[in-house]
Amino acid sequence: MNPAFASMARTRIKICGLTRECDLDAAVAAGADAVGFVLYEKSPRHVTIERAALLARRLPAFVTPVLLFVNAERDFVRACCAIVANATLQFHGDETAQQCLDASADGARPFIRAARIPLGAAAASFDLVKYVFEYRTAHSILLDAHVTGYGGGGQTFNWSLLPPSVDCHLVLSGGLTPANVTDGILQLRQRCKTLAVDVSSGVEMSNGVKDPEKILQFVAAVRAADIQLARPSHVSLPAT
Repeated sequence: MNPAFASMARTRIKICGLTRECDLDAAVAAGADAVGFVLYEKSPRHVTIERAALLARRLPAFVTPVLLFVNAERDFVRACCAIVANATLQFHGDETAQQCLDASADGARPFIRAARIPLGAAAASFDLVKYVFEYRTAHSILLDAHVTGYGGGGQTFNWSLLPPSVDCHLVLSGGLTPANVTDGILQLRQRCKTLAVDVSSGVEMSNGVKDPEKILQFVAAVRAADIQLARPSHVSLPAT
C-alpha cells in the first residue's frame, strides 16, 4: 500500500463476542464500526441466531453485524443469513475456500476468512500471501493467533514476522488490548490495502461480559495510532 494513502486511512474497529444489550450499546457509543456475534456453540461467548438477531436490531445505520461461524453446515449459515439479512459472515474454523463460497451463496454475502497464525518464531512459516490467494473471494483476511480452540484466547502472534506487503484488506486480531493495539496498527498499516482491528477478550471483565471503560480505551488507542500515522514522516527544512 502506498504510504501516502495509509496516512489518510481510518482504522476500522470490530468489537466481537457480544452477548448483552448494554455491551452492544457501549461498543456503538464508543465508535465501533462492526460488532460480532459468535454462533459457535463451544465458545463461552456463544449466542443463538435468535439472540444475535435481537441484538442486531439495536444497531444504528452503518454499524455492521458480523456472524462468526466455526465449521458450520452450509444450510445453517444460509439460514442465519436470512434471519440477520444485513450481516457480514466470518469463517473462523477449517473451512475451505469452496465451503466459504458455498455458504455465502457464491459470495453474494460478504465474508471474512480467519487465518490462524502460529505463535512465536513459527509465525514466519505461515505463507500469508498464499493464503490470501487461496481465499481471494473473501472480502478480507482476519489474522488471529493459533491457539487451542478457535479464537478468543487472548494471545498475540509476532506481527513483525508477517510479509512486508499483502494485496488484501487485513483485520488484525488475537490478544489485542488497549495497551498493544496502537503498536499493532503502526506495524501493519502499510503492509496491506486497508487495516481493521478486532477485539474480544481484551475489552472484557469475563467471557462475554465487556467492560465499557476498556472499550473506550481501546477505541482511543486505535485513534491515537491513526493520528500518529497521519503526521508527516519528516519536516522539511527552509531553504538557505
